[in-house]
Amino acid sequence: MKFQQGYSQKQQQTQKLAMTQELQQAIQILQFNTEELQDYVETVSLENPLFEVTAPKIQSDLMQMHHGAAKEDTFFQIADRPVSLFEYLINQIHLNYRDTFIREIMLALVEYVDVNGYLKVDEERIKKELDATDIQYLDALTLLQQLDPPGVGARNLQECLMLQTEQDDYAPDLAYLLLEEAFEKIAKRKFEELAKEYQVSLPQIQQIMDYIRTLDPFPGAGFGEQESNFIIPDLTLVRRAGQLVVLSNKRGQLRLNFQENYFNRLKEQADEETKVYLKEKLQQFEWLNKTLGQRKDTILEVGKIIVQQQAAFFEEKQGALKPLMLKDVAKQLEVHESTISRAVNGKYIETDFGIFELRRFFVNKVNDEDTSADEVKQVIAALVKNEDKRKPLSDQKIVELLAEKGQKISRRTVAKYRDALKIPSSSKRKRFD
Repeated sequence: MKFQQGYSQKQQQTQKLAMTQELQQAIQILQFNTEELQDYVETVSLENPLFEVTAPKIQSDLMQMHHGAAKEDTFFQIADRPVSLFEYLINQIHLNYRDTFIREIMLALVEYVDVNGYLKVDEERIKKELDATDIQYLDALTLLQQLDPPGVGARNLQECLMLQTEQDDYAPDLAYLLLEEAFEKIAKRKFEELAKEYQVSLPQIQQIMDYIRTLDPFPGAGFGEQESNFIIPDLTLVRRAGQLVVLSNKRGQLRLNFQENYFNRLKEQADEETKVYLKEKLQQFEWLNKTLGQRKDTILEVGKIIVQQQAAFFEEKQGALKPLMLKDVAKQLEVHESTISRAVNGKYIETDFGIFELRRFFVNKVNDEDTSADEVKQVIAALVKNEDKRKPLSDQKIVELLAEKGQKISRRTVAKYRDALKIPSSSKRKRFD
């Protein structure tokens, strides 16, 4: 076996995109949300004496974002430290009850109230540890369960709902009694059995059931939660001459103020080393200012296409969304799909009916048809809204009605969309009034 080795020289030309540090930073700047961008720019300004940053100010008309919540003209306030349920209960006990053994038991029991407001304790063990009689323990428990919020200190869901009903002067007649004696039948919606057993009409049972649904199964869950962050939208949608117009939100923009006098003074007196330093910082300022402008323009152009493609949503104030993909917008702007992804994540548009993340407006087609999941959900919601409540539509019936409208959706998909809309099953939607 002969071993041969040959050598040759070839010149091959390839084209590669060099991921320079500046390009990496530009990509990162596009990806930043408003708060992250402000932190980044202010950090750069600390190392560059040639410019100062004017950050957007939170003003009295700043809107609180709840993924589409309506705007509120309120004074901006810094929220107090959230009060925990434990602290709230302890404060009530100290304010309302004298220093007695019963209060001591109450204070001990509070430590066993979980974040949802339920008392999770081994009662026999705690009575033994505190050397409390059955009557003393029951007195303390009764007083604990009278504290705010209503339902706190309950040992199970049934007791929680009973406590809330007991403290409500406007609770329907029989509501407390039904919760106490027929809780399982209520849970299983045995309307006819309840009406016959308690000798009342079906509409009366329906009224009681409607009331029970308004009660809070987790009375302690709202304590200790942080308030939603205030945000400054990147875009604003206005109507001019009957047309929807997308604008960059000026109040949310960072401004770089070049210190020209400072620069000229140093330049005149500088040695060669200082001149090199000034040139470097000047280039950094110019690049950053240009990149911020490009970021603003990119988000604005993306916003314009979104509003154009999803006009029904904005015209009808949360109308149905049309299918829209990142690649569709990328093609129109002749950029990479990842650029669009960075331009919409964490960026918001302000309208007269709420603030929405740009990412929200990208929805896939259903079954490769020119229909979005959002459109199908709206049709389902409309069908359920207009159904005969005595004979609610089953998921299969909804499938058939959708098919009549040219929307071929499986029963499993209908059930998934119905759950997403928080619409109960047909058996739980049935009413008797």
